Amino acid sequence: MISFEEAHSKVLESTISFDTESVLFTNSLGRVLAEDILADRDFPPFDRVTKDGIVVNYEAIKNGKTEFSIEGVVAAGTPKSKLKDRNNCLEIMTGAVMPENADTVIMYEDITIKEGKAILNSSVKAFQNIHKQGVDTQKGAILVKKNTRITAAEIGILAAVGSVEVEVKKLPQVTLISTGDELVAVHEKPAAHQIRNSNMLSLHALLLDEHIHSKHIHLNDNKEEIKNNLIELFSNSDILMLSGGVSKGKFDYIPEVLEDLGVEKVFHRVKQRPGKPFWFGIHKASKTVIFSFPGNPVSTFANYHVYFKDWLHKSLGLEMIKNTIILGEEVSNKTDLTLFISVKVKDLNGEKRAFRAKENGSGDLTSLALTDGFIQLPPREKPYKKGETVTFIASR
Repeated sequence: MISFEEAHSKVLESTISFDTESVLFTNSLGRVLAEDILADRDFPPFDRVTKDGIVVNYEAIKNGKTEFSIEGVVAAGTPKSKLKDRNNCLEIMTGAVMPENADTVIMYEDITIKEGKAILNSSVKAFQNIHKQGVDTQKGAILVKKNTRITAAEIGILAAVGSVEVEVKKLPQVTLISTGDELVAVHEKPAAHQIRNSNMLSLHALLLDEHIHSKHIHLNDNKEEIKNNLIELFSNSDILMLSGGVSKGKFDYIPEVLEDLGVEKVFHRVKQRPGKPFWFGIHKASKTVIFSFPGNPVSTFANYHVYFKDWLHKSLGLEMIKNTIILGEEVSNKTDLTLFISVKVKDLNGEKRAFRAKENGSGDLTSLALTDGFIQLPPREKPYKKGETVTFIASR
């Protein structure tokens, strides 16, 4: 049995590089960029008017002029116009191109329009209310860096630069495998000795958060059935994620079958709770990575967040961020295990604090609805005090 730190490190050492694919930018939400996005022109692309009002040449105001004849009206979306007489003005709308011979915009609120003339009501600063060309970004500049996860903000940028198609990292083909004769489908009524197959649905939903659409099969506790199905799955899956069958029970065949099939075991059993029986390995021939989690719901849920999410994000080139939180109460860990304790996060005077969630061990599925995440507590003799900062793995 190895330490949590060693297990986590070995998982991250086993990341893979994904290929790329081109997708429509409208279908890229949540995907990871495989290229830098460059400005195809200056932003803004012209001297842009930022207020509705009139546009003048400031030199006329400097010479004492306070009343301007209106030559016409300029709307946004029209080609660049021209102020014919520098002692006159043009009415102009927000978003319009700054006219030739003009350099200052005065809001309607600061003028009075009467008999075809605009009369100043307040002081004016030169070049006011203009968004200068290229002040935000110049042509060729990197607007969004490679390895960025695309959000609504990036979608807007892609649209602005005309990136109709964008190169993104491919997502892995994931197959979820549940094992155990005690499991029945969700739509079935379980017998007294059975339970519904809920773990796979939780994992399926978690993967959807990563925009991964997984396949799912269920295997009975039959060694040959497990072996025959796994052989086929190696050829069409980047990831196999199993739940159950890795403990020390007489029907926990997964480790034995994986060894028979030539899968390299990286480790089996970790000094942690929940999830001590976690098995991790790689099928070298197909390069399939295998996460075999214990079958208890909290174990599966916690191990997914602790190991698989970090593995996936590193494989995609995303920045690895370590989150922390302040303890709202004293917690002890005098065991020799790293504990992942379910917590509820509360906001106290603008500060987020973690409190132990009510739960009855790793088999308590219903406790996950009361959990915001897990605090990670390495073994130590002295308690973790209220107000102390610890590692936090969010699950919401």
